[in-house]
Amino acid sequence: MNYRKDNSISYKIKNRVSILGRFISIFWVLELLDLLIFKGYLDRFGIIPHKLIGLRGILFAPFLHGGLGHLIANTIPFIVLSWFVMLQKTSDFWIVTLLTMIVGGFGVWLFGVPGSVHIGASLLIFGYLGFLLLRGYFQRNFVSIFLSIIVSFLYGGLVLGMLPFSPGISWEGHLFGFLGGVLAAKLIANEKQGSLS
Repeated sequence: MNYRKDNSISYKIKNRVSILGRFISIFWVLELLDLLIFKGYLDRFGIIPHKLIGLRGILFAPFLHGGLGHLIANTIPFIVLSWFVMLQKTSDFWIVTLLTMIVGGFGVWLFGVPGSVHIGASLLIFGYLGFLLLRGYFQRNFVSIFLSIIVSFLYGGLVLGMLPFSPGISWEGHLFGFLGGVLAAKLIANEKQGSLS
């Protein structure tokens, strides 16, 4: 009995490490290809506000970065926050990621500055942040509240990135990514409450 339980925990950990490893690998491989072979051309697949072709960026933008500095800055918070998202349920990661990409991507496309191009995993990072900060409020269980407090302590300062103070930074991606994560927190909480009733 204990062996099966340990094996199940071991499987979950390996599965989560594998998921994160794939995402990080895609980020790094694409950026290295873009730098060494495509010379920045892949960045055109980001979100371009108000242009129909820019809608493709909703799918591609989170995987593209504007250089190694941008990628390095996003790698660690992506790993930490996405791991926290998975702690209770691995499926939460997929729901939050999908909703963040859709809400965040459409938000940027609708409200972003015309002619700009928005790329980077920070849209997802802010989605995970929004999910984790508000999850405790919506779910009201000890683990969720505890995680919200920990994330607030570690990454709460990131919320300033949703303000339009830094030129060249997609505050729209941060803001609408965050809202996508908050929506995911609300929907997942509602689903869990519905399954208990």
